[in-house]
Amino acid sequence: MSIEQRKSHFIELGKFLNQFRRDGMEQHKEVKNNLEFFEPFKEQIERAIHYNGWFTKDNILFALEGWSESLTPANLGAWSKPYNFENIESKTVGIIMAGNIPLVGFHDFISVLIAGHKVLVKQSSNDKNLLPILANYLISLDPDYEEKIEFTEDRMNNFDAVIATGSNNTSRYFEYYFANKKSIIRKNRNSVAILTGDETPEDLEALGHDIFRYFGLGCRSVSKLYVPENYDFDAFYKALVPWASLMNHAKYANNYDYNKAVYLMSEFKMLDNGFLVLKEDQSFGSPIATLFYEKYADLETLKATIEANKENLQCIVANNFMENGVSFGKTQYPQLWDYADNIDTLEFLENI
Repeated sequence: MSIEQRKSHFIELGKFLNQFRRDGMEQHKEVKNNLEFFEPFKEQIERAIHYNGWFTKDNILFALEGWSESLTPANLGAWSKPYNFENIESKTVGIIMAGNIPLVGFHDFISVLIAGHKVLVKQSSNDKNLLPILANYLISLDPDYEEKIEFTEDRMNNFDAVIATGSNNTSRYFEYYFANKKSIIRKNRNSVAILTGDETPEDLEALGHDIFRYFGLGCRSVSKLYVPENYDFDAFYKALVPWASLMNHAKYANNYDYNKAVYLMSEFKMLDNGFLVLKEDQSFGSPIATLFYEKYADLETLKATIEANKENLQCIVANNFMENGVSFGKTQYPQLWDYADNIDTLEFLENI
């Protein structure tokens, strides 16, 4: 199977995913093998929240829209062009997936396959129903994938390299357990936004998307603000009003109530608008329904602070603040070449 054939399969997969959108799930006649897969996949989307309370239908469809827009001829071509996978020696790559947001391990999955390797997948119990259907869809396009894709719920064996995603705590176990394997071991990362007070209402409204999409559970979700001294949060809170409906989600509301109660009992200084608590804190990873903030005196000092902490950060949201910064509202729209932990997965796979 050539690299061009593999790209063509992912283009077809993108067309399949394009049927599942927030404005409706509609079957397209031109999609290959659709009769076999459309309804089972739709059913899993509808049922997902019963397996994982954070996996709302809206968030799943948002993720699928993103993947359908990524798996295009232009994107797949630009992504794979810098690498030589035509005559690669196929290896088996184990993937230990997280389960914090829908299909969070899908990028690793397609990376291994596009490179021409075999994939051994250990899914999170929080996100285990969607990917097997997509794997079977690929097998329906080319039976050779049956030998290329394996799922396991047990201890992984007989693999040459591994990509493992977890917390800072679990990463230490991964590093020990996979010490003799070529590996990418991912740890906790968070995203921050830098405000100057000059942001437009549209900027702040877009920032709401960076904060609240997936309930703030992704590494690309903004969990902390840097603000100037004496910053007025009034415009910021006004811009977030459309997200007040999150309190209709029981798990989010429970987290809001719990964290607010803890802060009140501990007499922490905080701000509150009824669905988001703002707490001044130097940490990066804020709890659900809470956003940390930290004040800065000048932008040059702040740049030095960001640089010193770059290993902890995935996205830096701001207007023309730093190279490789992300525009307001764009953290949840990564390109195929926007790698988790900023580690080039395809370069790793080219050289194992």
